[in-house]
Amino acid sequence: MASLKTFSHRRCWRLGAALLVAACVAGCGSSPKAPPQPGASPVPAVGAGAAPSHPRSRWVPVDWSELPGFESDDTSAAWNAWLQSCERPPSALARLCPQVRQLALAGDAERRVWMRANLRPYRVQATNGERQGLLTSYYEPLFDAARQRQPGFEVPLYAPPAGLRQGARWYTRQQIDQGALLARRELVWLRDAVDAMIVQIQGSGRVRVREAGGGQRTVRMAFAGTNGQPFRSPARWLVQQGATRDASWPGVRAALAARPHLVQPFMWSTPRVVFFKEEAISAADASAGPRGAQGVPLTAGRSIAVDPKSIPYGTPVWLVSSGPAASLQRLVLAQDTGSAITGAVRADFFAGTGEAAGTLAGSIKQPLYLWVLWPK
Repeated sequence: MASLKTFSHRRCWRLGAALLVAACVAGCGSSPKAPPQPGASPVPAVGAGAAPSHPRSRWVPVDWSELPGFESDDTSAAWNAWLQSCERPPSALARLCPQVRQLALAGDAERRVWMRANLRPYRVQATNGERQGLLTSYYEPLFDAARQRQPGFEVPLYAPPAGLRQGARWYTRQQIDQGALLARRELVWLRDAVDAMIVQIQGSGRVRVREAGGGQRTVRMAFAGTNGQPFRSPARWLVQQGATRDASWPGVRAALAARPHLVQPFMWSTPRVVFFKEEAISAADASAGPRGAQGVPLTAGRSIAVDPKSIPYGTPVWLVSSGPAASLQRLVLAQDTGSAITGAVRADFFAGTGEAAGTLAGSIKQPLYLWVLWPK
């Protein structure tokens, strides 16, 4: 999020930071038309052990006709995500990877024939039978940064301190800023507190850094750990101070620009700090996202974060979700997780990198239906 934390912890942050997108999702409460129910065609019997059991979900075998939009999906991007999963496949799906690779240059129709022959769809539902869940979204931000502190670049992102132990409580954000952690390791400096908070909440980000020689290059700030402190929503804190009613990122920026005396307490309102490590981005990997909990790069629009106690990493999933921001019927891969992504029908959709992806991610909070595609 590679461990469960590589890029995935920020879903926990985003639940606490839900107010940040409240203005964008005010109209998302209406449910879309429910997916069609299983047709009259019989579903093949499932033998004992045909699908794994999960403590937080039930998998119900269904016919392929139940999957809305299955015949019309452009599978190319999904296949790229599947090829990534085959770099670290779960044991139950590993035997299919040679054929997945052979189909890399195939057409949609040929891939669908292969999936029908080798996979069986299961509707994912809660243990109480509930089929509808929640889809949210996340992204990888992109900001300008400096190697050294200077006017205009005064908010740091830190590398992990020596002796940091995952899961153990460390100094709070305020204590670190006030000097409790003497051997601080600043990786880069960002323009302002909101930029830094966005990278912290998303758990990873790209920065454009101007090097000493005058050249500029883009590198990734990848998740490397936390101080073990709880997250509290700085946007909610800002609303509680009466500084704004608009808790979207633009609203937060405007409120802090008008009240600069609130910038420092805004940052200190959450004690959690995320530490990062720098990763190079090659030209060949420029479009790839950060590594998720499965340990493979995420693919924009085709990778999701799930509860691994409901859906194993590397599983192909049919996703259906409709709301004001997006209407989705597509093949995706379960490649990430987060402590806020819990339950049977729950997913976080990776929107990609940059400002446009951030706008999309901030506006998705809508009903969700999931089907796993499991080997026969």
